[in-house]
Amino acid sequence: MSGIIQLENIQKAYFMGKEPIPVLKGISLSIQKNEYVALMGPSGSGKSTLMNILGCLDSPTGGRYILNAQDVSKMSDDDLAEVRNKEIGFVFQQFNLLPRLTAAENVALPLVYAGIPKKQRTEMAMAVLEKVSLTDRSHHKPNELSGGQCQRVAIARALVNNPSIILADEPTGNLDTKTSIEIMDIFGAIQASGNTVVLVTHEEDIALHAHRVVRLRDGLIETDRRNEKITASLVH
Repeated sequence: MSGIIQLENIQKAYFMGKEPIPVLKGISLSIQKNEYVALMGPSGSGKSTLMNILGCLDSPTGGRYILNAQDVSKMSDDDLAEVRNKEIGFVFQQFNLLPRLTAAENVALPLVYAGIPKKQRTEMAMAVLEKVSLTDRSHHKPNELSGGQCQRVAIARALVNNPSIILADEPTGNLDTKTSIEIMDIFGAIQASGNTVVLVTHEEDIALHAHRVVRLRDGLIETDRRNEKITASLVH
């Protein structure tokens, strides 16, 4: 069965002058709909580059990337931007919220680009803020929210387009332990409601929330293992 994400021998090289510097050296990976996968690896392992390719922020120099039955590896920048807006919800370590907008307005931003009318945008934004338990803070601006609340707003923004996948890049990197656990519980709930979640982290305790852990080293997949503790508990 082919997955929602299908990577076939993905390679990526950057050039220093005419000298290619290989970063990804042949990554093949299949992620099924509704899977919850953590990507791990030391600095320089290629995980950020892989994340950028998965998120259609960058194109591979070799190999094929099939996302939701579309070959995105050879798409133009404009086509990639469209796929990105429709198929992918991003959550970053830095939250990337606009300071002058309220929580609800930040969440509704992707819908502005999608051309959805204002009344509908507001309703959709409020519905996803409810999913992350933040309706009571919808009119607050980022500087009036805690770090954990800002990350919830960012998660709601990632969900508002109903994307095929949520890509989270070090989403708890700026948060304390208690808040990190709360945020990971939200990702668990998102996956349980039917979304596919791919998480990049270097923290072992964060990766343990995922059902499958893929470790990169030197531009290759070193290991790809199921998280037995979680998958066993899901069966019972």
